[in-house]
Amino acid sequence: MNALTRLAAATAVSLLGIGAAAAAFVPAKPARPKLGAAELTVASRLPAWVAPGGRLAVSGWAGPAERLRLVAGSRTLARGTSGRLGRFRLAARAPATGRYRLALVRTDGARHALGGIRVRPVVLAAVGDVTLGDAVASAVAASGPRYPWLSVAPALRAADVATANLEGAVSTRGAPVPDKEFHFRGTPAALAATARFGGLDVVSLANNHTLDYGRDAFADTIRAARAAGLATVGGGADLRGARRPAVVSVGGLRIAFLGYSDVRPLGFDAAPGVPGAAPADPAAIAADVRAARRAADLVVVWFHWGEELASHPSDRQHGFAGDAVFAGASVVLGAHPHVLQPVTRRGRRLVAWSLGNFVFPSYSPRTEQTGILLVRLDARGVVGHRLRPARIKGVQPRLR
Repeated sequence: MNALTRLAAATAVSLLGIGAAAAAFVPAKPARPKLGAAELTVASRLPAWVAPGGRLAVSGWAGPAERLRLVAGSRTLARGTSGRLGRFRLAARAPATGRYRLALVRTDGARHALGGIRVRPVVLAAVGDVTLGDAVASAVAASGPRYPWLSVAPALRAADVATANLEGAVSTRGAPVPDKEFHFRGTPAALAATARFGGLDVVSLANNHTLDYGRDAFADTIRAARAAGLATVGGGADLRGARRPAVVSVGGLRIAFLGYSDVRPLGFDAAPGVPGAAPADPAAIAADVRAARRAADLVVVWFHWGEELASHPSDRQHGFAGDAVFAGASVVLGAHPHVLQPVTRRGRRLVAWSLGNFVFPSYSPRTEQTGILLVRLDARGVVGHRLRPARIKGVQPRLR
């Protein structure tokens, strides 16, 4: 091989080496990043508890367009995809009663623990007639505004929401309206104690005593209730206001309350432009319950109805209760007879025909018998109930 041939061969070998080296250093195609690689941040906090079927939501940030699942143990409660910037919100309904460990499961299967949550029914406490006038006013003046509630307040405060029928005006104004045998009026301080110490949350004004001292005192009653943190139903500045529901959110559920009176002294009815109590009218009841049911998970309806001291409901009570339940009410509560009447439950619906007296002057063994009705609720209605018995001593209900 001459020199020229050797030079050509060497050059070829050299070029082949360069090509091999170049091939060795060609960068690999970059791997597609995992969506789950972005840090997951949860901005919301779990509630301490939620009712079965109650609303539950988790929000925060993850990878862009990342698919996420909200799980309770091995059960998926909700699925969703984060937004372009990673923002997400997963909304779910709580599972059945129990204790659960919640977590977010990411696209790559990684779990982000959220913590434990308890699922239990909402507890509604309902009691009958409460007045702050008459002998109750005298007891409050002598022993303080908390006196009537000393025995029952812990039980009422332990409930998730408590409700009663409020009989009489709460005002320092007005004069007794004519042509009535009994007139009840209490002070704003007594009503404040009813809410803040006694534990009540919602009161019905649909009865035959809230206008005992005229329309100005009735307006004062509504203002005093609001100042005390009490929601009112069944009475308002006009008919529309009297029929408006009060909606309470608890345990992830929205519970609407309504109230109507079938005991209607002349001039006590609300009307367009006229303050007063909501009259019990079948068409209005059905329309109001249906509208409330569209805006809430459950509807509770108060009625002032029946005959005083009657042990069992009348046909008229049955008619009104049927109107409410057929329209979608889960719970119907009754007042006015001043004695306890039966509690009827059919499936997920319950009617307490009369809850009797509660904080109220009682002068016979029958009217002294009372109690706190405890109703357990989930998103589909009533899951249980019991009456915790009490006896009225003077004006003070005392748990047995």
